[in-house]
Amino acid sequence: MASLLSCSTALADPSYYLVTVYDNEGETTLDFRYWTVESKRRRQIVWPEVGVGYGVTSRWYTEVFASAIGSDFWQTRVEALHWQNDYMLTQGQYPFDLALHSKLMFNHDAADGTMLQWGPVLQTEVGRLQLNGNVFFERTVRAASAVPSDMKYQWQAKYHWRPGLHVGLQGFGELGPWDQWLPAARQSHRVGPVLTGSLSLGHKESLRYSVAYLVGKSYGQQGQMLSVRLQYAF
Repeated sequence: MASLLSCSTALADPSYYLVTVYDNEGETTLDFRYWTVESKRRRQIVWPEVGVGYGVTSRWYTEVFASAIGSDFWQTRVEALHWQNDYMLTQGQYPFDLALHSKLMFNHDAADGTMLQWGPVLQTEVGRLQLNGNVFFERTVRAASAVPSDMKYQWQAKYHWRPGLHVGLQGFGELGPWDQWLPAARQSHRVGPVLTGSLSLGHKESLRYSVAYLVGKSYGQQGQMLSVRLQYAF
């Protein structure tokens, strides 16, 4: 397990789920996430995550969740505790929605330190097509100010096909330090299909789902990623 954990950072980072922001004031969400990373040169790594979120206001959403890591679902250990906050800066007055995303990740291993992630979240609609584009910056909180933040991105193009089923493409990537990107061979870029939807369970209750399968490179290594997310909202 030790060798598995030591290579995890070189394969991918936790929480590869597209960040979107909506007006969910007063809504509580139970969140289950599960994703895997496979590479030809390394064994499979899985990250199950469980959390609870709440729409504090029409603009502010907050969530606390824990993540574990291992070689399979039954052989995992707690990796980190996350506190995510998303705040909407616009609410329909422009052709696009803009929000500010932030997340603190408290690693179980003290040597990894506390990570801070932040950046803009953009979303717009073109007919039945929803477009998302996010750029995030990440750094270790205790790092010296001279250490630049790493730059990451997320994007999605999703077609609202049916009320309970939307289809599209997602992409994720890591570019390295924001002011001096890594060589192309060492960058990470993954893309693949995604299915999302929501099922009504009654008054103010729903089950939301998202399933994506991504292929590409994770820090220079070719591989694939499967992510599944279920949310019970009430």
